[in-house]
Parts: sequence; C-alpha cells; structure tokens
Amino acid sequence: MSESKNRTIFELMGGAETVNRLVEAFYPKVVQHPLLSPLFPADIDPVIEKQKLFLTQFFGGPSLYSDRHGHPMMRARHMPFPITREHADAWLSCMTEAMVDIGMPEDLKAFLIERLRGSAYHFINTPEED
Repeated sequence: MSESKNRTIFELMGGAETVNRLVEAFYPKVVQHPLLSPLFPADIDPVIEKQKLFLTQFFGGPSLYSDRHGHPMMRARHMPFPITREHADAWLSCMTEAMVDIGMPEDLKAFLIERLRGSAYHFINTPEED
C-alpha cells in the first residue's frame, strides 16, 4: 500500500473497473445470504448501481454518489433496517469473499476490509437477540 502516497485507494485498487467487478461479485452473495437477503429489495439492480457510486467515492474516486444522491448519510439511510453485529459481520464476510473471487491481492484486501469494517459496525442499530 506504500506504492505512492499521492494515489488514492480508488486508484491503487484499479479504479472503476475493480469497483464494478467487486460489487458485481458481492451482491450475488448478499442475495443468497439468509441473514442479509431479507434486508434488500427483490430488484437489486438499483442497489448495485448505488453501491458502485458509493464505493467509488468512499475509496477516494470521483464523488459520483454525492453528485447524484446528495450527502451519503449512510448511517441515516440504513436506520430503517434492523442491523445487528451479526449483519455487519455477514456483510463483511460477503465482501471478503467477493474480493477473493476477483483475485484482489491479500494486502489490498486486508486494507480495504479494515477500512469497511468501521462503516459496517457504525451501521449497527439493533441489539443482538438472546
């Protein structure tokens, strides 16, 4: 990750092509996951497109998400959905698997998952059920 201090994460990971491949590998896992799939609409395509825009921006690329949808306010946008730590862990697991599927280098995968972990846990809004 120390290749260039002037390059963004987005550039280091391969730009839009990699973000698109990652999101396309990620959502089939989400819709098959028994804990995550109920949180998503039957028509997942708009979610996929928003995720591509968001991750582009989140990783330091162009502000595509904000340009089209306003400030991300991701915690607020996720509040209508019951999200537990188990949901966050499942989401991160699906993302990790997608990164493996697209052949992302291990050091980059570990770095990106750590970056996403903070957000995933920030969205938790529901205590675990006993």
